[in-house]
Amino acid sequence: GWAVKYSGYLEYADEPFCTNCNRKAPRLMKLGKDITLWGLEIGLLTMRKGELARFVFEPDYAYGKLGCPPLIPPNATVLFEVELLDFLDSAESDGFFALTAEQQGMFPLQKVLKVADTEREFGNYLYRQQRFSDARDRYKRAYTVLRRSPSSEAEQCQIDASKLLVLLNLSLTYLKLERPAKALTYGEKALEIDQRNAKALFRCGQACLCMTEYEKARDFLVRAQRIQPFNHDINNELKKLA
Repeated sequence: GWAVKYSGYLEYADEPFCTNCNRKAPRLMKLGKDITLWGLEIGLLTMRKGELARFVFEPDYAYGKLGCPPLIPPNATVLFEVELLDFLDSAESDGFFALTAEQQGMFPLQKVLKVADTEREFGNYLYRQQRFSDARDRYKRAYTVLRRSPSSEAEQCQIDASKLLVLLNLSLTYLKLERPAKALTYGEKALEIDQRNAKALFRCGQACLCMTEYEKARDFLVRAQRIQPFNHDINNELKKLA
């Protein structure tokens, strides 16, 4: 998936004939599906994340001999200004979810962890766009992937480390969705993996505060404060509670 800001201009034109720059946060697009201009496909593959580029496409790389009436005249040379905001490679992840449960179970752990990581990154991207329900769905997909039996203690540690990040994200996302009971459930699952995780304790405290379970909230927040005594957010939440 590519997060791209772009504007397309005809020769000598001040205003773009197409742009997505007025969108606050562009959605992720796929090459060949959402991005079909041949020149743009080639151009994007040369770019790095955060790069801003200008491409001039001759008709063969743009809209061809016929153009695209009424906007694009025949044989038009076009200029595209492109900013590559983010890039997430979902090919391996998409391939994994197309497999049967049995085939997924035979996947090597390193690849499974990579799929979970990709799903979590997609979730983070959607979260930053404030699309909290979509972010939650991606995090849940990541969590599902990680529910496999390890063959050694070392594997268990790797799975737990990945799971912990996903559980913390789920807890936070459910707080944003104003579903504190769910946020608490996932926060407590995170604490089963790491009982001294300040973020998990903080999320649980926030969730209890939302549910007006003040004693429980205080208990979680005080435990979080012991681990991170100078954490501004934890101390603020305790002030709220007081």
